[in-house]
Amino acid sequence: MTKPGPTRAGTPPTASRLRAEQISKSFGPVHALSEVSLDVRAGEVLALMGENGAGKSTLLRVLSGDHQPDRGRLVLDGAPVAFHSPHEAQRAGLRVIQQEPEIVPHVSVAENIYLGALPRRARVVDQRALFAQVDRDLERYGFADVLDPRMLGSALSPAQRQLVEILRALVGDVRVIAFDEPTSSLADHEVEALFGLIRRLRDDGVAVVYVSHRMPEIFAIADRVAVLRDGRYVGDRPVAQTDHTELVRMMVGRDLADMFVRQPREPGEVVLSVRDLVTEDVHGVSLDLRAGEVVGLGGLIGAGRSELAQALVGAVPVHGGGIEMEGKPLRLRGPGDALRAGIGLAPEERKAQALLLRRTIRDNISLAVLGRLTRWHVVRRAAEREIALRHVEQLSIRTHSIEQEVSTLSGGNQQKVVLARWLARRPKVLILDEPTRGVDVGAKAEIYAIINDLAAQGMALLVISSELPELLGLSDRIVVMRGGRVTGEVTQAQATEERVLALAMAEDPSPTGAAQP
Repeated sequence: MTKPGPTRAGTPPTASRLRAEQISKSFGPVHALSEVSLDVRAGEVLALMGENGAGKSTLLRVLSGDHQPDRGRLVLDGAPVAFHSPHEAQRAGLRVIQQEPEIVPHVSVAENIYLGALPRRARVVDQRALFAQVDRDLERYGFADVLDPRMLGSALSPAQRQLVEILRALVGDVRVIAFDEPTSSLADHEVEALFGLIRRLRDDGVAVVYVSHRMPEIFAIADRVAVLRDGRYVGDRPVAQTDHTELVRMMVGRDLADMFVRQPREPGEVVLSVRDLVTEDVHGVSLDLRAGEVVGLGGLIGAGRSELAQALVGAVPVHGGGIEMEGKPLRLRGPGDALRAGIGLAPEERKAQALLLRRTIRDNISLAVLGRLTRWHVVRRAAEREIALRHVEQLSIRTHSIEQEVSTLSGGNQQKVVLARWLARRPKVLILDEPTRGVDVGAKAEIYAIINDLAAQGMALLVISSELPELLGLSDRIVVMRGGRVTGEVTQAQATEERVLALAMAEDPSPTGAAQP
């Protein structure tokens, strides 16, 4: 399927394969890249990191021939090159796998993978040879159990579409391959298969560029990490000689500890009380949320955290136990009851469950308060615009207009739009499920500050997160779940990564949810 890029005899695996020299690119008055120099080496995985807007995507588009630089040049295997189109870059052996795969819906997976290189017999596609070839390659790259080569492109899940795009990029002579956030839609076993493929490419002498916001992935797969900030090259480090804190400092110009500025506050009265709650996936959970308090909800994947959140907003049936709101029993027959009671949820899958992607920022922010804005079944547009403008400014949502379509915003700004909706509604309890997933570190710091401000104003917050530093930095208390049950609770003073992990992996989850010493 693919063969390694050409290497000279005796050349060490870290010889320069592709070098960007003093690359600059502007779009009108915006300087997307300013004199960026970057070395991509053969037989190495180079991670490329930076906040949204740092210039990563623009640099990849320059490397792929999608953009031409205003100044600077590219050097491939020692020879200057100029790509005027992605097709020219591909012919030279350079592939960039974008986040949004382009799949032909009405042909098979096999035909999607080998578009432009289909085996033929007398001008007709040789189906037998095609499927024999794709079966071998799927087995070789570890995706045989994930992709059915005979499935139509229209039937593929987002994860499968991403894998087809990756396999398509491996057809032919590959010297340099760049992955732009490749795991955003992949399950854990698919990520492991992808990492196995990347390591195989590296060992074959291919130069690999890996773009991701996910720190654990960087330390799992990369040999070296380079950082861009505000369109400029900050520096690079061998992965073995750096850590999470240093990389955050390089990306945002401040230490990780500075991202969690917690105002001292005393929690108020219990707002939401859950006792022995039972659903299909939750088994006897009890917890309290107090005014002005941030409670972290920890646990491994499948622990039942999101399922608990869905139960607390009436999205799934409750089979046993009870919920009280400010001391009064609360019966939730659906999300509308939760909304009226003052409970809000920002779900994990914001694009699928929280946002109207093809509607404006104004539409999305006002969604939860349309009842207040409507008179005689007509929305008062001036009041709607005033609310949207106020919250865009309050949360520093980066946009040129409240009429901008939400789908065009970065992940961090999309999450701020979700938060702005709830700020407009002012719930008494706000549940945040993975509030910074897919968000760069700069936007994370801003979201952390918003959470802290909401607690300081008296809101009760339940924050679900798979990132332990996030739970430890944000939470006044951490409740940990496993197997649909609470295994323990620790205060902010008691909490350590080791203690939270021990509770998350407890062999015998306590049905009582008793606090652990």
